[in-house]
Amino acid sequence: MPIKNYKPTSPGIRKLTRLTFNDITKDMPEESLLVPLKRTGGRNSYGRITSRWMGGGHKRMYRIIDFRRDKRNIPSKVAAIEYDPNRSVRIALLNYADGEKRYILAPLDLKVGDTVIAGKDADIRPGNALPIRSIPLGTFIHNIELKVGKGGQMVRAAGGYAQLMAKEGRYSQIKLPSGEVRYILQDCYATVGQLGNVDHENVVIGKAGRSRWLGYNPRVRGVAMNPVDHPHGGGEGKSKGGNHPVSPWGVPTKGFKTRRNKSTDKYIVSRRTK
Repeated sequence: MPIKNYKPTSPGIRKLTRLTFNDITKDMPEESLLVPLKRTGGRNSYGRITSRWMGGGHKRMYRIIDFRRDKRNIPSKVAAIEYDPNRSVRIALLNYADGEKRYILAPLDLKVGDTVIAGKDADIRPGNALPIRSIPLGTFIHNIELKVGKGGQMVRAAGGYAQLMAKEGRYSQIKLPSGEVRYILQDCYATVGQLGNVDHENVVIGKAGRSRWLGYNPRVRGVAMNPVDHPHGGGEGKSKGGNHPVSPWGVPTKGFKTRRNKSTDKYIVSRRTK
């Protein structure tokens, strides 16, 4: 999908780029697959901010996505490719042979009129979902389950793909977009193909206001705060105080490992590459 540039008629437009949305075939979403989405502003059930720098942004409705692909061996036709404000990738509206409608993440090269199916005997074509044991080695996949039947949890962003590297016993080795190689049960489902909207990573926001539309608030630097608010705060002039970079709660940043889930370490074959 091409990226659109603008004449530099103002500072906000000088470097701003947008996608052309040529791939989108339907303007309005399917009403039966919409639910209201309440914005939290980064606050938990007690009203305390647990995720900073969130707030504002345009009002959105949530599109119910079929991550589980549990409607097996029933063919469906792609009725439309749509925009989803809640994710970077496009979504595809499927009309099943029995009349049901569902949304899935739209892989690259999926077009209106294509037939999509989920099941262990499905063809190796973009959009089809199969158990990993039925997918040939070297295939690009996305929307990968970590637990059988739970639904896809990994590789769901625009342009993303993982690669099936090996199979041994009950497990397969899958190389993730980060470079990490991980064991995943062969009974877990995955969808064939690379995800679409590949040019998403090349879009330049261009101005602060456009980030506010997306619900991102400005990030204040620690060195610009007072000592009561951040370990880097205070001092005459621009000063960090000579201490190592830390978060507001004193946890070292810039490379400090915070992963504590040792129970799943055994499933990681090799860590992600730098």
